[in-house]
Amino acid sequence: MLCARVVSFSPDDPLAGLEVGDAPEAAAPDGWTSVDVRAASLNHHDLWSLRGVGLRAEQLPMVLGTDAAGVTADGREVVVHAVVGGPDGRGVPADEPRTLLSERYPGTLAERVAVPAWNLVDKPAELSFVEAACVPTAYLTAYRMLFRSGEAQPGQRVLVQGAGGGVAVAAVQLGAAAGLEMVVTGRDAAKRERALTLGAAQAVEPGTRVGRVDVVLETVGKATWEHSVRSVRPGGRIVVAGLTSGDPAPASLTKVFFQEISIVGATMGTRDELAQVLAFLARTGVRPVVDSTYPLARAADALARLADGAHVGKIVLEV
Repeated sequence: MLCARVVSFSPDDPLAGLEVGDAPEAAAPDGWTSVDVRAASLNHHDLWSLRGVGLRAEQLPMVLGTDAAGVTADGREVVVHAVVGGPDGRGVPADEPRTLLSERYPGTLAERVAVPAWNLVDKPAELSFVEAACVPTAYLTAYRMLFRSGEAQPGQRVLVQGAGGGVAVAAVQLGAAAGLEMVVTGRDAAKRERALTLGAAQAVEPGTRVGRVDVVLETVGKATWEHSVRSVRPGGRIVVAGLTSGDPAPASLTKVFFQEISIVGATMGTRDELAQVLAFLARTGVRPVVDSTYPLARAADALARLADGAHVGKIVLEV
């Protein structure tokens, strides 16, 4: 089958370790189902894998990709939940730690992917395969950050650090649709303007004083952390799901404890939450923002665009 695999690690030039071509299809274990992939979206997780983060050399070659929408052998249109195992998982030994597709098991940047049957969620008819493939990482993470980890309520103010990333774009759309006042920061003026068209109430340059917010969604880290701590109200929450600019130092812990700020981590979401966010999109009319689509055979071009960082929204491979 055609797939995109990491065959070697290259921290400085991740695409150097990418191979796109035919490879044998792994047999599906008992209780697993094979899905014919129709669309698979890219995430920074794919670039980290190419750099050697989260994988060992003895696991190579490894098919990349965490997100996909496709069709099962019996014609069921599905979205793949990328988290395998853990406390909510099924289809693997109970003591097996949580992992994402493309870490222990082959990923979704392929013509077919095998996953536990439990990991399949029905694709809403209202969403195309391309749109549905955008949901399992970015939109699921944003949903969890906003409504479970952040406990955001309609009418509250939410600060999103970074205007162009997949999670940030998803958070603006979901939050605005739920009645939240979304404030966004971003270095690129075009990306700030796009955030406003997607529902943000305010889009400003990083570090700009925005007044007190109830919740901060933080995926940038070092470059924005001081601003996040300074902006959240006393007793508010900072939800962290990434640190693309590195670990913050110092961590401003004096402000954290003196103002009783809660710092909460968030990673992906459960299968049930995936079903919830898909239903949210179907019922509200909100649709994932798709930056661009490429055929699977051009996975290298798609990953190069992701690495360049000029995109807004999701980059999707069609199969």
